[in-house]
Amino acid sequence: MLPIINLQGIWRMQLDEDKLGVTVPYDDTITMPNTTSHAGKGKKNEVAEVGALTDEHAFEGWLWLEREFEVPKELEGKHCCLHLERTRVTTVWIDGHPLGTRNSLNTPHEYVLMEGLAAGTHTIRIKVDNTSYPTKGGHMTSKDTQTNWNGITGKMKLKFSNEARMDDVQIYPDAMNKSITLSVNLSGETQGTAIAVSAQSFAIYEQTSELAADKHQVAERIYPCDKNENSITYEFGDEALLWSDDAPHLYKIAITLRGENGRIIDDRDIVIGLRDFKASGDKFTINDRPTFLRGKHDGLIFPLTGYAPTDVNEWVRILGISKSYGINHYRFHTCCPPEAAFVAADLLGIYMEPELPFWGTITDETDPNHNQAEQDYLIEEGLAILRTFGNHPSFVMMSLGNELWGSKERLNAILKKYKAYDSRHLYTQGSNNFQFTPVILEEEDFFSGVRFSRDRLIRGSYAMCDAPLGHVQTDLPGTMKDYDDHILPLEHSNLQNSAAEEQEIQIQYGTVSKTVKAAGTDKELIPHLPVVSHEIGQYAMYPNFAEIEKYTGSIKAHNFEIFRERLQEKGMGHLADSFFHASGQLAVACYKEELEAAFRSERLAGFQLLDLQDFSGQGTALVGILDAFMDSKGLISAEEWRTFCSDTVLLARFEKYNYAAGEAFSASVELRYYRQVPLKGKSLKWHLTQGSRVISEGEHLITEDHMKPYQMLCSITATLPDVVDMTQMTLKLSISETDIYKTYDLWIYPNQKDSQFADAPVYRELTDKALEKLEKGESILLLPALNKIANSIEGLYSTDFWCYPMFRSISESMNKPVPVGTLGLLIENEHAALQHFPSEKHSTYPWWNIVTHSRSIILDNFPGDVQPIVQTIDNFERNHKLGLLFEFKVGKGKVLVGALDYDQLLAQIEGRQFIYSLLQYLDSDDFNPTCELDANELTRLLFN
Repeated sequence: MLPIINLQGIWRMQLDEDKLGVTVPYDDTITMPNTTSHAGKGKKNEVAEVGALTDEHAFEGWLWLEREFEVPKELEGKHCCLHLERTRVTTVWIDGHPLGTRNSLNTPHEYVLMEGLAAGTHTIRIKVDNTSYPTKGGHMTSKDTQTNWNGITGKMKLKFSNEARMDDVQIYPDAMNKSITLSVNLSGETQGTAIAVSAQSFAIYEQTSELAADKHQVAERIYPCDKNENSITYEFGDEALLWSDDAPHLYKIAITLRGENGRIIDDRDIVIGLRDFKASGDKFTINDRPTFLRGKHDGLIFPLTGYAPTDVNEWVRILGISKSYGINHYRFHTCCPPEAAFVAADLLGIYMEPELPFWGTITDETDPNHNQAEQDYLIEEGLAILRTFGNHPSFVMMSLGNELWGSKERLNAILKKYKAYDSRHLYTQGSNNFQFTPVILEEEDFFSGVRFSRDRLIRGSYAMCDAPLGHVQTDLPGTMKDYDDHILPLEHSNLQNSAAEEQEIQIQYGTVSKTVKAAGTDKELIPHLPVVSHEIGQYAMYPNFAEIEKYTGSIKAHNFEIFRERLQEKGMGHLADSFFHASGQLAVACYKEELEAAFRSERLAGFQLLDLQDFSGQGTALVGILDAFMDSKGLISAEEWRTFCSDTVLLARFEKYNYAAGEAFSASVELRYYRQVPLKGKSLKWHLTQGSRVISEGEHLITEDHMKPYQMLCSITATLPDVVDMTQMTLKLSISETDIYKTYDLWIYPNQKDSQFADAPVYRELTDKALEKLEKGESILLLPALNKIANSIEGLYSTDFWCYPMFRSISESMNKPVPVGTLGLLIENEHAALQHFPSEKHSTYPWWNIVTHSRSIILDNFPGDVQPIVQTIDNFERNHKLGLLFEFKVGKGKVLVGALDYDQLLAQIEGRQFIYSLLQYLDSDDFNPTCELDANELTRLLFN
């Protein structure tokens, strides 16, 4: 109601790297709000980061800011509050008088002047310190994410109040009773005052971003104030609209503090949503109906600025992109976003989970490394987050940190404290705490992790140092996998999680390894609350060097430039774009396989992707189908992605993707469904097609009045055609008059008779007989025994986990196997060698068995002009030229070389077809290698 004094604009500034103190006069100016880096202040950073983006003007130390402002006569002596929305550790002086220090990383810094200010000119000085944090700060301060910036972002203002004021207003919704309870704390001269409350509904249309027409208005009611702490129940009536991810109806609650004759003393508008987000058994519910968390990780990566935006429109854009890919939940890794993010999530319907800025060990007083000051800070930081953002309907969950260890009793006590303080949210002890020896604490409302014991895994991929690996990395592809029997085993084995007594184990800890004490247990962990699968996915792909030009701000992609130079030095710079697209298509397929497994898991309450977008640090983890700017990489459309990540997902369960000619195909069709619109009267239609030709089709009428969240719709059976050539088919599922559909690719193979391979010129080494054939000008297929190849890398179908350099280093420090590190295949799919094994340019399921029983030969020392027919894509650190299939002219003859297990391939229909295609090529006029190599040199390169 009273005017504010906006402090945005030009400030005098001084950088004090050595923390010596301000010197006058100041030597520079800066326009605030801003960061020193984004403003280009300070010396240029000449060091190019390899494992993260480079902050070109990185500065750590003290930033001194100073300016004058005018207080008009009407604000003289008024209660005054300085508000700095988003900053680091600040210390403030006005007219030389110290106001104190604030150190919240997540919430605004506020300095109160109870006696107000005299009319006239005043000088404000602020010291911003980005070094003296009470805790490391997680992704709030990490160069891997938003950088350790220095400055102030968002609102900078002086707020004034009358003789009475509302210090704090918290609103507690009760969706079932369609009412709210307001907790209003007053201060100042409050005698004879009253509080007036009214409400007006509104919503946002995702398509147009325009406010909808008013739908519901609640009459104003006035409540006398007889004390400083007031609790008010305000009813909305039967017409009240509820808030959820699929119907984010909001209300603007107008709250005014009135004095005699109705004079307005203080007022504020608070946007809320009527919602009840609860843990009900092993499920989450929104307003008493089941919901499923389709989440993404977020580390506040903003590559143009290096810091999180504080304007709502930008967050609406960002969250809107995620929602277009089916996301309805954000988990913030060791950070909390600004107010604008919660406002945008309220508007769009996104379930938000901020996390304390901590990645470490929570200890008690018995631990010699106990740091009570840090722990007190973290607890207060959580309370500040709850006070500041707790009214937002989107704020539904909170975590104590990432991958924590330490005292379970202390973690439980912190949870209990938060739950007593604010009951509007669900709480968890942390994200993936105690890793290999997880526990469920009494006070937590849901579990977030990756396993319940070493082998009870609830995601599809893992690092080698966290082995065993996941099903996407190791299992024959099919669509049968779910996690239900790992979440709740059919028979409790009563096996220990690790050992019956406490022991020391080595774990992956951030970008390094760490030794921790792990308490054993003599019982299997059986969850009784909602389970959220933590950081699923992490399928890496090759860099897209075209992105480099997008880094036009203060943060530069010098890491991408280094990766590009490495590839060029290996003579493969011309393949960069092909590497990116081929590895990206495989990563998409891996994500689809993992996400479908999550949707098939009835006992799973949600997942958190890592990630929909690239992660700029920790070695450079290019794991997103969107780049770091949240722009599409062109690998898959949002529409297609939603077919396996949305509020409704059709799922077909079948054993495999590769079939013999004439074989029977069978599948069950299931549906994960969270929409409020019933499907009764709609039909599930399925088609099995070869191009435009329909091989088989069917229809199932849906008759249920109410759709369960998970249900089996029907079974499909079909006899596959008796093909004479390798044939790709498509299974398409759809529900009539809706946008719900799903497609799967299948492959059918003709019967290749044993006689076709009986006298094939296949050799494990260049024997005398093989050399004799070559001398005669004949052709051979050289498939060296995998254990005899000197310089090679084992075959792995899926892409690398997260990023090779980070986990190579961690594995080495833990004395564990290093990752394979490859990124799928780049296939010269029009090559005559593959005439009878039609392929895409990237890995597809016909290649799974071939790759799994192979090694990729390192061709770095081979003649430079050898270009593999099938090349395995290496990661950007090693950049080996890797050959799965390549050819040479040797003497008068010709050799086709593949590091393939011949016996294993002949045991599979797709392997037999592949060998058949190679043998046909050997016997054709098309086999004409251009690269020449001496037989002795080939032997040396392969086996020595």
